[in-house]
Amino acid sequence: MASVTYEHVTKNFGEVVAVNDMDIHIEDKEFIVLVGPSGCGKTTALRLLAGLEEMTEGKILIDDRVVNDIAPKDRDIAMVFQSYALYPHMSVYDNMAFGLKLRKTPKQEIKRRVQDAAEILGIGDLLDRKPRQLSGGQRQRVAVGRAIVREPKVFLFDEPLSNLDAKLRVQTRAEICKLHQRLQTTFIYVTHDQVEAMTMATRIAVIKDGLIQQVDSPQKLYDRPTNIFVAGFIGSPAMNFFTARLDRADGALIVDTGAFQIRVPESKVKTYKSHIGKQVIFGLRPDDIHDPLFTPPDIHAASVEVEVDVVELLGNEILMNVKIGDFIATGRIDPRTKLHVGDRAQLVLNMDNMHLFETEGEQQTIH
Repeated sequence: MASVTYEHVTKNFGEVVAVNDMDIHIEDKEFIVLVGPSGCGKTTALRLLAGLEEMTEGKILIDDRVVNDIAPKDRDIAMVFQSYALYPHMSVYDNMAFGLKLRKTPKQEIKRRVQDAAEILGIGDLLDRKPRQLSGGQRQRVAVGRAIVREPKVFLFDEPLSNLDAKLRVQTRAEICKLHQRLQTTFIYVTHDQVEAMTMATRIAVIKDGLIQQVDSPQKLYDRPTNIFVAGFIGSPAMNFFTARLDRADGALIVDTGAFQIRVPESKVKTYKSHIGKQVIFGLRPDDIHDPLFTPPDIHAASVEVEVDVVELLGNEILMNVKIGDFIATGRIDPRTKLHVGDRAQLVLNMDNMHLFETEGEQQTIH
């Protein structure tokens, strides 16, 4: 088992900065997910750890050992790629055993490790098959099994589910979570899918343009994003944003978007009063927009007039796009609603969960 530390790691490709001063400590047995849009540097960060790329600056430690100049094969890590990269002419058993044979591991030890990994992954009856005889999900399990037999200190996963269909992705991510619990090993997992990140990780590192924006537990990222990028990236559908001005009216603090004015709860006035008279960005998640007939009790509610633009019925909920002046917002609405496309109606905003962001620079959350 092992911890992993990136100390001010930078990777440049020519003039392009792929990883920018990455500084993070990953605990032993932790399941951390690096998440961000395509091209943000998350896969490069993984490849630096694996030794597949050479860093420009900084150092990487596995436990207390600096691995900058250590060959990939000697770093005691195993990597699962987006592509399964199985040898088509070999059986499942031989694919899983191949790396061990190269290391001249004794035959009985190879057999034990392969059979143990196959049992963990539920592919014990597939060991004699060739990759072409397997489904996509089965091939991915073989690729994971090939990593397991190495018994490494650290597992690296580079978007391993992106080639699977939606139902199989859900099933396989649950299997990877159970695998982590069973092996009690450090997992570092890269994805652009924030739903995967939220459901799998003990901690998430959100990356933009090579820079880590925030590292925290999934729930804290959702509830207390550090800036507007994290707020918009974490959560599906994404948070709604409205350009606004913070003002006083009738003795209360209000958010004035031009299209609507809403009162800030008294409990938040102290937090925001330093920004009175300033331009801000008002953020509210779809979960906090409600049909008035199905509003949760005991919330600080504010009512706004909207025009229903799009209704997406999902069975257990409705995703509703509404026009509020020049703004388009998405609400996650109770499926019992009677609202239809084209209706003008009042919707209720839960102001207890409002967010305000600065308009300048990194657009930090106003605390």
